[in-house]
Amino acid sequence: MELAVAEGLHRIGPEGHLPEHPQPVDQHIVEIVSDSGEGAQTAGQLFGSISARMGNGVWTVEIIPAEIEPPPRSRPGASGNRIRLGRTRVTNSGDTADVMVAFNEQVLFGRIDSGALRPGSRVFMDNKWATDPQPEIRQQYAEALEEFRKRGYLVQEIPLEEECKRLVPDPRRGKNMWTLGLLCSLYQRDMNIAREEVKRVFSKKKTDTLERNWQLVQAGYEWANTHLPLRYQISATPSAEPTVVMNGNQAVALGLMAAGIDVVSMYPITPATSATHYLAGVLERAGGFIHQAEDEIAAVNFAIGASYAGRTAATVTSGPGLALKTEALGLAVMAEIPLVVVVVQRGGPSTGLPTKVEQGDLLASMFGQPGDAPKIVMAPSTIAECFEFMIEARKLAETYRGPVIVLTDANLATGQQPFPRPDVQEKDLAPPIPQSPWPQGQPPYAWDPVTGLSPRPIPGQLNGIHVVTGLAHDEHSHVAYESGTNQRSSVMRSRKLATFFRTLRPPKIYREPEGDLLVVGWGSTRGAIEEAVDRVRDEGKRVSALHLRFLSPLEPGLREIFSRFKKVLTVEINYSDDGRDEAVPPEARRYGQLAWLLRGSTLVDVDCWTRVPGHPLQPSEIENELRRQLDLA
Repeated sequence: MELAVAEGLHRIGPEGHLPEHPQPVDQHIVEIVSDSGEGAQTAGQLFGSISARMGNGVWTVEIIPAEIEPPPRSRPGASGNRIRLGRTRVTNSGDTADVMVAFNEQVLFGRIDSGALRPGSRVFMDNKWATDPQPEIRQQYAEALEEFRKRGYLVQEIPLEEECKRLVPDPRRGKNMWTLGLLCSLYQRDMNIAREEVKRVFSKKKTDTLERNWQLVQAGYEWANTHLPLRYQISATPSAEPTVVMNGNQAVALGLMAAGIDVVSMYPITPATSATHYLAGVLERAGGFIHQAEDEIAAVNFAIGASYAGRTAATVTSGPGLALKTEALGLAVMAEIPLVVVVVQRGGPSTGLPTKVEQGDLLASMFGQPGDAPKIVMAPSTIAECFEFMIEARKLAETYRGPVIVLTDANLATGQQPFPRPDVQEKDLAPPIPQSPWPQGQPPYAWDPVTGLSPRPIPGQLNGIHVVTGLAHDEHSHVAYESGTNQRSSVMRSRKLATFFRTLRPPKIYREPEGDLLVVGWGSTRGAIEEAVDRVRDEGKRVSALHLRFLSPLEPGLREIFSRFKKVLTVEINYSDDGRDEAVPPEARRYGQLAWLLRGSTLVDVDCWTRVPGHPLQPSEIENELRRQLDLA
């Protein structure tokens, strides 16, 4: 059913009017927070999609509680979405929020504890708690409002529950869409685009559900038009080329399809599951299928078996799943079977922070297997790269006959960003399985002594059937325990990384090629690091940035690049000891994971600044640390 914009949608009521001159801003950060199950994440995603379609730069981050169903009105239970939108491209979630819509005061406290607000932040608060039947809740609400105003927040109470009751019997099922309407008014969003996005999300629901949700959006829009005198104007420039808007997990899923991978085996795990949920709805139509195994071990072994049969398969997981796949990954290395492994990193160790961001799986990905198990490890830094790296990973896995691990994280997984529509070409798809006979007498591991590479036999080829083993073996796949054979096979497996290394180019330096400080990062920290570098450079400081996408092997030229800077510092979302901590002797200090690798491979005294806050690093945090490092240099 095509919904029409209600007549009089832009009419201004008698109690207020739209300002003639909205306040122009270059960018704003908006948050919607609620108890779990009240739909704040959906509202935030819709607001981000609407803004992106209008031509604004957008980056969103889901705010997800650690528990599946935390108690209502609890600080750790804050659930919602952060949306940063700007005139131009947005690369990270930014610093503190400019506007916050909170469904109760306790979830707002949770966001304050995370450093999400500042004096001057504008807060819209559902006023239902002022008249709650329970005296203690009324008191909590009144005391909270007083504290918020003392902190300098610009608090405005709004009748969120009361207004929703006019349209739906259960306001918990309507507050999110009403809030979306309020924000569309506040930021002058195109309501035709808003209608299309609401229809897209609810089109599979019953017609009356779709209509009711749109009515809620309209109601919030009209109420804001009437009662809110303030408006913001963030100009937008629609892209000259087609764009898409999606989160990192969707980009991974579509990238796997674009790579021609038609078997994806997985076991559900936060925050990776939504990638396979998406694939489950579309991969069959592309000729592939999703296999949900009984556990992580079965999932990776199923994928290895499918790859052995001729079609490179993928498995998608997170940190605890990576740990369970350890032995099977060693098998894929030893048997030289192509495999794409997507690891959506989260907080650890053990079950750790399952819904929070961290970059703690780098060393586990590289060295988590017993013995020497060389493999390619790469890390996208943007939503677009989440798509592109899947195609590259499949090609590398097949060329170098082994597992390729792609490290994303919860920030990329749930963050939305517009980017140019990918130009998917037939050459990106997996080639057909060879039909020509395997050369008679050619061993399954005919290693080239220079590159370590060997042709890949397929069991379906004439003469192609062969035995694979996880035991030490020679080029004929015969089990061999002789010292010379084990040494030679180890050399050949390692030589493949050296061969790949020779195809890589030195990484590009962000800003100047020399200076006082070089900041090195990997993964989703790129946008925040580069924004912090820009701020410090505006003060005349000589600081640049470098972002690594290939981590095993590392990209070439690093030692020479580092030599042009007085100091090199990694910025990472994993744990390291603070060099200023007097309780930690310098010889016992533990470094960030990328810093460990860079120190060992370049023999440069690379320092690190890392944090594990459970949320993306803010540019201002990095900016402050860069100033401190420059003062020490």
